Amino acid sequence: MAKRLQDHLNSAYIEFASRLRPQGTKKKIVAYVESYDDIFFWRSVLQDFEDEHVQFEVMLPSRRNLSKGKKAALMNHLGPSLGNYMIACVDADYDYLMQGSTDVSRTLISSPYVMHTYVYSIENYQCYAPALHTACVMSTLNDRTLFSLQGFMEEYSLIIWPLFVWSVWVHRYGHANAYCQTDFTRTITFHDINPWHPEQALEALRERVNKQVGWLHRKFPKAKKSYLELRTSLKEELGISPSDTYLYIQGHSLMEGVVLPLLTPLCAILRREREKEISMLAVHRTQKQNELASYQHSQSPIDLMLRKSIAFKQSAPYQILRDDLLRLKARIQGNEVRQKQNNETLNPVPSLEQENKNSHHV
Repeated sequence: MAKRLQDHLNSAYIEFASRLRPQGTKKKIVAYVESYDDIFFWRSVLQDFEDEHVQFEVMLPSRRNLSKGKKAALMNHLGPSLGNYMIACVDADYDYLMQGSTDVSRTLISSPYVMHTYVYSIENYQCYAPALHTACVMSTLNDRTLFSLQGFMEEYSLIIWPLFVWSVWVHRYGHANAYCQTDFTRTITFHDINPWHPEQALEALRERVNKQVGWLHRKFPKAKKSYLELRTSLKEELGISPSDTYLYIQGHSLMEGVVLPLLTPLCAILRREREKEISMLAVHRTQKQNELASYQHSQSPIDLMLRKSIAFKQSAPYQILRDDLLRLKARIQGNEVRQKQNNETLNPVPSLEQENKNSHHV
C-alpha cells in the first residue's frame, strides 16, 4: 500500500494542483524520461511547445532510487497514472516497428500520453545525416568538405536496408534468438573508416550484409512472402525510406560504430589542415604559438557537438512527434475551456438587473 504522497501522484493530481495556483499561472506538465542523458534532449524538444499557458518539467520516473529505462517509465505503476498533465517520453527502439505485437509496443503506439522518438533512440536524431557536416565545422572550425557525409549515410542505409528488414522480421515473428540484435549490429558497424577512401568501408559492408542476407534466406526458406509484406509495410505504412535506415537501427551502435568512426578521423584531418595553415601564415614564432593556442582552445569534441545538435527537428520522424505534442496541447486547451464553461454554469455572473435589485434590497 502506498504510504507517501508522491505514490499517489498522477495526471489528475497535477491538474488539480495547477488549478489551485493563482489565475494566469502556467499549467505544468510533468514529462518522465528514461535516463539522465534524455533530459537535455527532451527539454530541447518540449520547450518549443511551451507558451504563456503551458510549461513542461522533465524528470526521471523515480526520485527514491536510480531505476531507469522504458519499463521503469511505463510499467512501474506509472502507466495508469499518465494523462494530459503527466506524460512519458521514451525511445521508440524496435517497439514502434513491432506495431503492437508486444505489450510494450501496444502501449507505445496506442497511448496518447506516451511520446516516443519514432526513430530508434535520441542518438539516431543526434546522428541526423544532413547535420553531420555542420557538427564537424563546429568541432574543428574548418568548413572544408572532403566528401559528402550525407551521401555516405544514404549509401550506408541503402546497403543495410535488406538486412534491417530481416532484423525486424525475426523480432516480429519470434525468431530473435536465431538472429539477435548483437549479430545485426556486429555486421553493420565499423572499427575504422579511412576518410580518404570511405567507399572501401562501404564495399566491405556490402559484402558482410550480402553474406548475412544469404544465410537468413537459407535459415528461413519459407519467409519470402512475409518478408516482402513486411518490407512493403515498413515503407508504405510507417513511411521508412531505405535511404534513412540508419535512423531505425540501434542508436548507441550507430553513434559508436558508424558516425564516430567516420567523423573522428575526418575531424583530425581538418584540425591538422587548420593548424598547418596557421603555421604557414604566422609572421613569427610568438604569433604562431598564440594562434595555435587560441585555435586549440576553440575546438570542441565531435561527440559533444553531435549531442548538442537540434537539426533533427527538420527530419520526417520528428514531424510525427511534433504532431503528437500539438494534439496534447490541444487536449489541454480543450479541457481548460470546458472547465471554464462548467464553472460559469455553476457560478453564473449576475446580470445588471439582478445587481440593481440586490443593491435596492440592501
